[in-house]
Amino acid sequence: MSLLTNKQSKKIWDSVLGNLELRIPRPSFNTWLKETKGVSFDSDLFFVSVPDAFTASYLEERMLGILENEISDILKREVKLNFIVDGQKHNPTENTSIEESIPLNPTTVVSVKKDSGLNPKYKFKDFIVGDSNELAYKGAQAVSQKIGVAFNPLLLYSGVGLGKTHLLHAIGNSAQKRGYNCFYTTCEEFTNKYISAIQNGSTETFRDFYRSVDILLLDDIQFLIGKEQTQEGFFHTFNSLYMKNSQIVIASDRPISSLKVLEPRIVSRFSGGLVADIQVPKLETRIAILKSKVKNTNYIIPNEVIEYIANNIKSNIRELEGSLNRILAWFQFKDEDISLDSVKLILKDPISSISPHIISDIDVVSAVSKHFGVSQDQLRSKSRQKMTVLSRQVAMYLLREETDLSLSAIGKLLGGRDHSTVLHGHEKVSNLLENDTNFKNTLLSIKDSLSIEN
Repeated sequence: MSLLTNKQSKKIWDSVLGNLELRIPRPSFNTWLKETKGVSFDSDLFFVSVPDAFTASYLEERMLGILENEISDILKREVKLNFIVDGQKHNPTENTSIEESIPLNPTTVVSVKKDSGLNPKYKFKDFIVGDSNELAYKGAQAVSQKIGVAFNPLLLYSGVGLGKTHLLHAIGNSAQKRGYNCFYTTCEEFTNKYISAIQNGSTETFRDFYRSVDILLLDDIQFLIGKEQTQEGFFHTFNSLYMKNSQIVIASDRPISSLKVLEPRIVSRFSGGLVADIQVPKLETRIAILKSKVKNTNYIIPNEVIEYIANNIKSNIRELEGSLNRILAWFQFKDEDISLDSVKLILKDPISSISPHIISDIDVVSAVSKHFGVSQDQLRSKSRQKMTVLSRQVAMYLLREETDLSLSAIGKLLGGRDHSTVLHGHEKVSNLLENDTNFKNTLLSIKDSLSIEN
């Protein structure tokens, strides 16, 4: 039983923070102490909640003495601190009152409970696999089973809401079950901690923390663009992990060709592993995702309703699941069965905003052919004339970005080419868009003719 209620513990810790705020530089206080909270007091241990494991490590190594002295003064007894990462449970031993508690053994050790940053709800078994994400899924499974051996690094890229973050967490959760030390973070958080470490002279703690993991899962790597100093820190962290065969898994919202504004040596490291993209799921996969979600509810949804949602919500999985949740929430308050007519009314606004115009493969090929003055037969031919090749690559890019076609289907449509040729064409156009303003205007013109929002 805790010697203090949660409310009392919070008030005491607030007093500690109030005293220290006057004595510690504001940047340090805001970075390391502002988000901490008093949780409970048991025997001679005062439990403090911290936002993440890195903060816990820093406070233990750099500020422990100051904090323990301050709280000991307030409680009029010797107290040791125990840092707990926010969201983790702690089990203080039973006791009755602060007066009856046994004096502290001075050798009591502070324990820092590290947080992996992983969301346990994301698992491989809940990830619906289709043509659009099969390579990414298999690559993720492989690295979770063969740490640092299968594909290192693994780079996953896709647009928003297509499942790359799900796979990052699934890798970590799978490996963690077998005893591996995994850590998931966003690149923005990595950057903020790195800057704070430099400002506070704790770069050694930062390095030790990130380089001690077996698997580093880093989301939104594109956040590093334009941050040269953080890129330097990331590069050395990457090298250290790579040299000791730790696994690195990175997620990005864009392909490698669009990451070339990062330092060349970083991009080179990415290219040395497996690069796998996740495309917008095809109709069959969207239906499978919806059916999987419905299984976890108490609702019976007719197939025609599921097919209607899947046919009209195509942008990403997040929008798809959001539409399903909206329907379920609506019927929760209605004493009637779920019907197609009702669903059409519920989703009328979301569908009109998400899918204002459906682009077909025929539309794309026709628009490219007309713009470049290259016949559709030439686009499908084996001709290697410069203008024909460029037109064909633009068609590949637009078909991949604006339709549901798989890489194989695009290749087949454009003269029976394989998926690697389509990937190459897509990357070629992506690179031109980054570096050639005239070409970018050309593509915008073609998109305008297709009524595609830019």
